[in-house]
Amino acid sequence: MLAAYSHGSTQGGSTALPWQQQLKTVLGTGKAPPPGPIQSISFSPNIPPFERPFRPMQVLPSQPVGSQLDGYSMTMQKNRVEILPGKQTEVWTYNGQLPGPLIRQTKNHGSVVRFINQLGKDEQGQDIHSTIHLHGVASLPQYDGYAEDLIPPQHYKDYYYPNDKAASFWYHDHVIEHTARNVYMGLAGMYIVDYDDEDFVDPTVKDQLPQAEYDIPLIIQDKRITPDGELVFNDRGRSGVYGDVVLVNGVPSPRLEVKNRRYRFRVLNGGVSRTLNLAARVKHGDGSLEPIHLQVIASDSGLLSEPISTPSLRIGVAERYEFVLDFADYAGKEILLVNPVFFGNLDGNLRTTELMCFQVAGGAQDNPPLPKKLGILTPIETLLSEVKGPVRTFRFDRLGGVSLINGKAWDPNRVDAFVEPCATERWRFISTGGWVHPIHVHLGHFRLIGRSRTPIAAYERGMKDTFFVNDWETVEMIGRFGPHEGKYMMHCHNLVHEDHDMMTQFQVGTRGCPPCAEPAKPLPAPANFDLPQCVPPKECMA
Repeated sequence: MLAAYSHGSTQGGSTALPWQQQLKTVLGTGKAPPPGPIQSISFSPNIPPFERPFRPMQVLPSQPVGSQLDGYSMTMQKNRVEILPGKQTEVWTYNGQLPGPLIRQTKNHGSVVRFINQLGKDEQGQDIHSTIHLHGVASLPQYDGYAEDLIPPQHYKDYYYPNDKAASFWYHDHVIEHTARNVYMGLAGMYIVDYDDEDFVDPTVKDQLPQAEYDIPLIIQDKRITPDGELVFNDRGRSGVYGDVVLVNGVPSPRLEVKNRRYRFRVLNGGVSRTLNLAARVKHGDGSLEPIHLQVIASDSGLLSEPISTPSLRIGVAERYEFVLDFADYAGKEILLVNPVFFGNLDGNLRTTELMCFQVAGGAQDNPPLPKKLGILTPIETLLSEVKGPVRTFRFDRLGGVSLINGKAWDPNRVDAFVEPCATERWRFISTGGWVHPIHVHLGHFRLIGRSRTPIAAYERGMKDTFFVNDWETVEMIGRFGPHEGKYMMHCHNLVHEDHDMMTQFQVGTRGCPPCAEPAKPLPAPANFDLPQCVPPKECMA
């Protein structure tokens, strides 16, 4: 069950009712309540941190489909899992897992992923539709997870992905008006395309980074749970969803035993609204905490040019970073991954500050040094020299409980920017109010070139697809739009803002396939994967 609290007064003290009475109203559709006072919110039952073991992601097996294509199958279905000790919580899953299974691919070896919708109906008796966006990958328009390209229950769709860019990506629900609810309920998973020799300044660098058991993906999400174990969806008057139980790979504040050597962590902020502010602390015998630096090696869309040492790492919703932690000097100690309060979040909840504990053992056989140089990035000056048109400006407004771009709501029949194929453009994002907006641009891989409030953090200077725009801030990015043509979306990745109604679309070229060119098909699905029906013309090279 998906529960939502009723409104309470914010004046003259709280009018909060016991949680049993608050849950009389169930918003199974994910639609926000009418604008008004922020709903009264009870805390989740306390779950002691660092008691449960860490759970690695399960790699989804594939089947060969020709010589250069692997096939995968995922069923979207409801399941019940234990988050609150001794209680079962209904979640919506890919293949029954929270989060979804990990797809791990070789660069330039394609994938076709069949998504089957067996989610049925929500608490209001409405069909739970879905569409899948492989976030960060330059997919053809009909496989990009266009918000109106629906997979109804008892239907399936086969998505094709080229895997021609290596990085830590993720797949998630992207259905119109219900993305926040569906992702909150569990429809998210990680998709990694491994780097090959050509991604590094020197092929020998690849083997110097932690690999295999020392290369660990992490999805961090926050939830709110009733004493009966039900998830609470509360969007605070269409402003954001903030939980007080932090899950790492579906487990609340887990504990992981590590060897005394370097580990690499691929971190995704897979929540709905909460900005993360990660840091690491060594816990000493007297209870004191000593900061240690993270060594950031990659951002959303690939490797940085060199490792960046930082005491903290801000990660907006949907952003990904890879960092290395060296446990060599801490055998027998605990290292805590923490999340100090970030004031752009609306709740300031102290229960979300303890994410994970690393118990450092011995046993390391080797500990290769971190390379001084990593990937190859096009100089910003080169990109700037390629820009031919004016800077495009997008203003992110919030008016009366509705979130807009340049004063306009989402309209599938309107295109707000026409871009030449593989043109290099400069875009400006402006937050006009006291709101944080992580802005995601589909199709391309871009570079951050300016912030109005603060300097660009060194770890933000790599390739990205999601840009953290702080309140009252102007941010500029630059990038090439390709290699495909067609319609693509841009939106705020505070998913509540996206649903109401901070999303628009741009069009690259004129020859691309329509985004709904290959609709979902009814079950039963055939044994073989469907072949693409809309074959685009020769692509430009990004």
